Amino acid sequence: MPGANSPIGSRGTRQRAAIRRVIDESQRPLLPAEILAVAQQEVPALGIATIYRNIKLLLEGGAIRAVELPGAAARYESARHAHHHHFQCRRCERVFDIHACPGDLSGLAPAGFAVEAHELTLYGLCAECGAGREPRP
Repeated sequence: MPGANSPIGSRGTRQRAAIRRVIDESQRPLLPAEILAVAQQEVPALGIATIYRNIKLLLEGGAIRAVELPGAAARYESARHAHHHHFQCRRCERVFDIHACPGDLSGLAPAGFAVEAHELTLYGLCAECGAGREPRP
């Protein structure tokens, strides 16, 4: 059985560290394929199955969280981020962080309901798509 100092043990650690670094340093929530593309710059042999396996472990460990928008695949961001909201571009479909919050939305709930949390997503065109440029992959 491989130990932590074996090539297999260190490979898994190196891969996970690269994946975590990509997510932590990103300025927006990322799809698994986006995580793979960036992490492969550090660990070229990295595959999509390894991305999914490590996303699962990082989610279970509370290091990252899923950003789930209606009709879209889950994206992942660092759990270090404070409460915030998101903007999704309708053309390139990328999702961006909005580091602002309108505050207490409990007044919008029906009488007798208790709001425990909220998520707000804005939709439109990002700066690149709105300017008519081709969006980045």
